[in-house]
Amino acid sequence: MATKAKRTSRPVLHAITVVSLLAASGYLTVALRAEEQAKVPTVQAVTDSPELKKAGLGDAPGERTWERLKNPDRSVLRGEDGRVLATFTDGSRTATLTGPSRTFGEPANTRSQVVTENWVRLMPEHWRKGAEKEQWFKDWFAEYFGSEEDDLFALAFQYVEGAPVKEDGEGIAYAGDAQFGPLNPESRGGADLRLEDSDFYDYLGIPYTFRDGTTQYPEAGRARAVDCSGYMRLVLGYRARYPLAAKDGVGDGLPRTADAMARSDLGTDVIELSGEPPLYERPDSTSVLQPGDLVFFWLDSRTGKRLDHVGLYLGVDTDGHKVFVSSREELNGPTIGDKGGTARLDGNGYYATAFRSAKRL
Repeated sequence: MATKAKRTSRPVLHAITVVSLLAASGYLTVALRAEEQAKVPTVQAVTDSPELKKAGLGDAPGERTWERLKNPDRSVLRGEDGRVLATFTDGSRTATLTGPSRTFGEPANTRSQVVTENWVRLMPEHWRKGAEKEQWFKDWFAEYFGSEEDDLFALAFQYVEGAPVKEDGEGIAYAGDAQFGPLNPESRGGADLRLEDSDFYDYLGIPYTFRDGTTQYPEAGRARAVDCSGYMRLVLGYRARYPLAAKDGVGDGLPRTADAMARSDLGTDVIELSGEPPLYERPDSTSVLQPGDLVFFWLDSRTGKRLDHVGLYLGVDTDGHKVFVSSREELNGPTIGDKGGTARLDGNGYYATAFRSAKRL
């Protein structure tokens, strides 16, 4: 009888143990989530004097308010509690929408993480004053405000180290861990360790015909590789469908190189290039930056007057630093890590001192 009682008690003890573990797991999940939310950077502060225009938009409850702001000229949508819901900049197609909190990290290379409620999306038309009244915008906003479909940030992190390969219906691997480029056989170390000039069609391994009819062909040795500007073209152009030029000066759309992107008349220059070449001037402030902006650098004196690096600004990380993601030869691919130099826009690190201008596409 004692043996029987002992046997029947085991399932009961097992069940109690499982329930206890599940409860502990649930508690830890809630606790971690609360900690993560506590680290979320505050919504971008808007400090200049607005001209208020009241308007209802969409199906979310509460009254919404439109504001027109300057430097740069833009429209900001606020909720009934005054919280920023979205920002739209004149002359730009990228919009920043407030949505569910997300955490972006790259644990293989850095402890830095970005916890953000910003969702950066591409609108079908450039923003202009009063566009909130136009039907194209109402339709677009109704579809994407609150949507969890991949935005520019989600697309960008599909190419960092360890990112899984994704294939389309034709078997083309359009996402997954990317390299910067093949090793440079003539390298003497330092800034020319790997070859540049790997564009998005090299990464994909397919010919690509641009809108002007120009066709570019991939090089086999550059498969799964994108340099800094090629990475931006992969994310913004091939994935998000921003128009692409075949190369600098050929066709309209996002040019091939960082220098041509920075100097193009596309979008809105939120931090203009200033000073005399080749040194130019480091901007006095980065306060006007908005998540999703392209940030440009002058890293290598051998490039002369040309800006030679570009990245996508992400915002403030959990350590309070302004960070960006870009493809870098030192790590051999897209990263937010510090290999090759501290990858922050604040302070006096490698990239901060080389930062020169910014553009909102």
